[in-house]
Amino acid sequence: MKRIAGSCAAALLLALVAACGSSDSDGAASTATSATPEQTTITVFAAASLKGPFTEIGKKFEAENKGVTVTFNFAGSSDLVAQIQQGAPADVFASADTKNMDKATADGLVEGTPANFATNTLQIATPPDNPARVESLADLADPDVKVVLCASEVPCGAAAAGVEQAAGVDIQPVSEEQSVTDVLGKVVSGEADAGLVYVTDVKAAGDTVLGVTFPEADEVVNTYPIGALADSENLDVAQSFADFVTGAEGQAVLAAAGFAKP
Repeated sequence: MKRIAGSCAAALLLALVAACGSSDSDGAASTATSATPEQTTITVFAAASLKGPFTEIGKKFEAENKGVTVTFNFAGSSDLVAQIQQGAPADVFASADTKNMDKATADGLVEGTPANFATNTLQIATPPDNPARVESLADLADPDVKVVLCASEVPCGAAAAGVEQAAGVDIQPVSEEQSVTDVLGKVVSGEADAGLVYVTDVKAAGDTVLGVTFPEADEVVNTYPIGALADSENLDVAQSFADFVTGAEGQAVLAAAGFAKP
């Protein structure tokens, strides 16, 4: 009986050792297969007027795509396309007009066909107290009114020229800026009596500015296209972001910001 008991004890010890070894092995295997998901970063070059909604869209896209980080470069569309043409690393381009997207497409910088995702129109922005009593586009032609516009090569500047022509007025600005946000900044700071910006910029600025509508704005509508860039190192993710912007969630964010459908 002692010999049998000894054998059982030895067998039990061997089983425990084997079990421990199996547990260690399983633990090692578990550790090896629980690697952190690969991190991917894409850079989106987007028109300055898109800063608010695109920042929100970027967060939503990241939340639905674990391991993906979206960074942005917001500026005037003409500046952005020039940077892309010069080789600046970017994955997606969203322009405030089709003209600048056409430049990128003509140079073979865009993968596939860009998709139009929004439209926007101009509105006059003044300080909240409207010191120059601006009530129409024609009032901006008054030499005593300090007006700021976008430069002609920037989409908001081209749109301003269009509404001037439609209204038959000649506005002489005190300065021309490289982005619509710079125009808005001059108005908010009190450096200008008025500026031509987008409807969405006035909405985003809240009570820091007063918006003055004018009928000629409907004569010039800016269409916004987006496309993944051919040289992107993460083309699939870049295209997924572009699709997200044109999809239901992206469109809802843009609508809430005041953008109209293309």
